Amino acid sequence: MLFKRLKADLDAFLERDPAARSRWEVVILYQGFHAVVFYRTAHWLWGMNLRFLGRLVSQFGRLFTGIEIHPGATIGCCFVIDHGTGVVIGETAEIGDNVTLYHDVTLGGVAPSVDSHTQVGVKRHPTLGNNVIVGSGAQILGPITVGDNARVGANAVVTQDVPAGVTAVGIPARIIMPKDKSKAGEFRAYATMPEGVPDPVQQVLDQMRQSLTELKGRVDELESERDALRKQLEAKDDGKDGKGSRKSSVA
Repeated sequence: MLFKRLKADLDAFLERDPAARSRWEVVILYQGFHAVVFYRTAHWLWGMNLRFLGRLVSQFGRLFTGIEIHPGATIGCCFVIDHGTGVVIGETAEIGDNVTLYHDVTLGGVAPSVDSHTQVGVKRHPTLGNNVIVGSGAQILGPITVGDNARVGANAVVTQDVPAGVTAVGIPARIIMPKDKSKAGEFRAYATMPEGVPDPVQQVLDQMRQSLTELKGRVDELESERDALRKQLEAKDDGKDGKGSRKSSVA
């Protein structure tokens, strides 16, 4: 079972990384794949209740690759860590199938360390569904869920659930809905957004800008009408004054 999983992971690297030219290249040179091998071995030991050996293997993996994956984490098939340096995956994290993480990603917890004794066996880390892509530098924190086919953009900070098939970007992360939902599950490197996907915050700003422009135009119209009315009233007053002066001269 272990070797079957590793073969599927290896094939996933070849499928998603255009720089990978052969299986041997991935096996020998890719630290992301090395980290997966260390994790699969450590997780097997963890499952056999050899917890110390599991942590020991994971520490060797961390020293060798710069990627820290707790052996208690649950990771599905075809898992890819591209580049990978700085990735941290916590003990109670759960990751589905066909998930891709880029460098400096953290799947961490937010519970305070002062309550460490009460946190044993408690879900503290995120759950990622199938076909999720997490861009470099993203921080996904707490026992939240990122749905199937979701994307987390680079450097996003996610502390709330992300629905399936959407993209989360920003600090704190906000949801961006894809225009074409049929393309929600396609692979896009670094969780980049397809062209034409609207940013909801930018949409609101654009709407506010348009409303202000319309209001300014209306104010200008009202001021023009006021000035025209004032001129008409002044002209009438001048006309009355002129008639009065002529009557006085006749008398």
